[in-house]
Amino acid sequence: MSFINTRKNAFLESIPKVSIEDKCDYIARKCKINFSYFDHTQEPAQNFSDWSNEQLLKLLWKLHEYSKESLLHWQKMPVGKKSGHVLEIYKSFPNKSDFSHPKHVPHQAQWGRFRLEGSVRLVGFTIPDDFKNIEQNSSGFKFCTNTFYVVFLDKDHRFYKTK
Repeated sequence: MSFINTRKNAFLESIPKVSIEDKCDYIARKCKINFSYFDHTQEPAQNFSDWSNEQLLKLLWKLHEYSKESLLHWQKMPVGKKSGHVLEIYKSFPNKSDFSHPKHVPHQAQWGRFRLEGSVRLVGFTIPDDFKNIEQNSSGFKFCTNTFYVVFLDKDHRFYKTK
């Protein structure tokens, strides 16, 4: 007579079978998106409450998609009719902008934007490659150059004015 322990089998089935050590797992290359520097206080910027539910859903779906790849991937991914990319890194804060550099953002920030759709942009910065894997202030934590720090929601393309 064969005894089947259904509770044991259900438990064993519930254990994840994926490992970050698998050769087909790419968790380390996926970008991180951080909102700790978010600033909605400047006149051209918007707060989350200024966006409709539809706009917020689109933003979340875009973040979901963007987080599947590295920032470098999105810097190379073409978008639009000209030579633009999904992610543009400008290095410094643009001269032609309706925004100003917030005091709480490090001066080393490499400013950039994700193009969401039309004139809608997600503006922020990355850490320069010079800081890659360097420990910050003996904290035990290292800088990550694959993180995009969101600073502004820009639905009207006023961060880097091209016209």
